[in-house]
Amino acid sequence: MNAILFPGQGSQIVGMGSEFYNNFEIVKKIFKEADDKLNYKISKIILEGPEDQLKLTQNTQPAILTVSYSIFSVLKKRI
Repeated sequence: MNAILFPGQGSQIVGMGSEFYNNFEIVKKIFKEADDKLNYKISKIILEGPEDQLKLTQNTQPAILTVSYSIFSVLKKRI
């Protein structure tokens, strides 16, 4: 059995997931979908900050989910 664990609230940093975002089209697509569903640019907050906005629970939770799902999607395609 295999497992993939992702971090929770408190582990967020501005720029998290940026290497995946810069290197995989599927990640860009997922970030755009998150922006569209939330009706605001969570991708900008994730990638550029400001940090105080990223630390707000209403942004932290979807940000961590977006980055985690993006990483999972890349791994799923690669494995």
